[in-house]
Amino acid sequence: MKILNFTFCFIFLFFASAGVRANGLPDADRDGVPDKDELELYYTDMNNPDTDGDGYSDFEEINRGFSPHNPEPVKLIDSDLDEDGLSDAWEIKFKTNPNNPDTDGDGFKDGEEADYGFDPARGDGARLDVSLKINLDAQTLDYLLNSYVWRSFPISSGKASTPTPTGEFKVVNKIEKAWSRTYGLWMPYWLGLNVSGIGIHELPIWPSGYREGENHLGTPVSHGCIRLGLDAASYVYNRIPVATSVLIH
Repeated sequence: MKILNFTFCFIFLFFASAGVRANGLPDADRDGVPDKDELELYYTDMNNPDTDGDGYSDFEEINRGFSPHNPEPVKLIDSDLDEDGLSDAWEIKFKTNPNNPDTDGDGFKDGEEADYGFDPARGDGARLDVSLKINLDAQTLDYLLNSYVWRSFPISSGKASTPTPTGEFKVVNKIEKAWSRTYGLWMPYWLGLNVSGIGIHELPIWPSGYREGENHLGTPVSHGCIRLGLDAASYVYNRIPVATSVLIH
């Protein structure tokens, strides 16, 4: 009996010292979420299996798409506890703290930084991976941050006789009010691409002041350029730097 008790104690102490693990990693509160992820990704309490005290473990809530920080049954995408402009779902994607509106402590809210392509988890002007994706079938332009679609806008691309080229391109110049000598009109918020005569711009304006194509968004009618609506064009222009990648497909 003494030998049996000794063996049992040895086994218990061995596993206790090894610690409970989740996905092969330490999991102090046994909630199924590794301590490393609780500290660095979800910002949940690694010593409490139910951070928000709502009766559901952090693992259950995260895997069902609910916020582990909100005791109310709120989805991650709908919860913004720190009111920084990033939902808890986006906080996870950017590895920011859902309980701190300014994770990197640089004086700007996490949502404001992300919106302009800056990494809200790191200071010193660190950038997110900013890119654009244009879907000619759907007639949409997506503004992507770290390959996630942050914003999406309707466009008007080239008509059948003057199609918009497809492929991978770069923004090579920016002109707030570009003039087209070919067509004799203004193209506000121009983002030129490295393909002859093609760019992204606001609905064009004739010298008379007439704005062309206000009812054409969603329909291919341009001479090859990608047209954006009024607010969308200025929004994209102010956030996209030269050398940004643009995928057109």
